[in-house]
Amino acid sequence: MIDPLQLSTRLASAGMEAQSLRLRVVAENIANAQSTGTTPGSDPYQRKTVTFRTELDRAAGAASVRVREVGTDASPFRVEHDPGNPAADENGEVKFPNVNVLVEMADMREANRSYEANLQVIKQARALVASVIDLLKT
Repeated sequence: MIDPLQLSTRLASAGMEAQSLRLRVVAENIANAQSTGTTPGSDPYQRKTVTFRTELDRAAGAASVRVREVGTDASPFRVEHDPGNPAADENGEVKFPNVNVLVEMADMREANRSYEANLQVIKQARALVASVIDLLKT
């Protein structure tokens, strides 16, 4: 059986790892929000998504979060008329990524808050251990 402090630290670490990947994917989406295809009529960058899954930590006897997969968003690309663009097709239409920066910013904010909450759990567990050690010294 694992002790509660170790359990909380292990679960919070798994949450931080998952949210860290989510933040990296969001940053990649935002960085590529205006990336068009490299040849006329080609598809641009496709938004990436992160899917989580619950995993049983047998040693701890508790459920933990893990990344199931990093997939792609199947929503349609935004199309604009820009005949001068090198990525324009024969009709002058250019496909832009299916990235909505406002959605990405909201996703980033949620992932950041979750990361910080898990970090706070680890900080509190360490502070509790330090307090116990101080009590044992006296």
